[in-house]
Amino acid sequence: MREDRDVMREAVRSKQRRKERARREGRKGLAQGLGTFGLVGWSVAIPTLLGVALGRWLDARGTAGPSWTLTLLLAGVVVGGFIAWYGLQREVHRD
Repeated sequence: MREDRDVMREAVRSKQRRKERARREGRKGLAQGLGTFGLVGWSVAIPTLLGVALGRWLDARGTAGPSWTLTLLLAGVVVGGFIAWYGLQREVHRD
């Protein structure tokens, strides 16, 4: 029983040392990288889909003029790109 606790303590200490070394060296973990990847994806996807939905609604109402779906799709991509850029800038300058 005592040997099991010693093994467990050493495993915890080893993991703690790895985390502290990664922090000192400024390395990011896999979870943080995946989180940043998700931030960029959702930051672009949500405004784009909202633009498409609003554009389809406007086009269905029969308004004359350009296709609102295409116009607001492009606007959603642009807005999403700015949101993603801003989020990445905050992530980079957080440390």
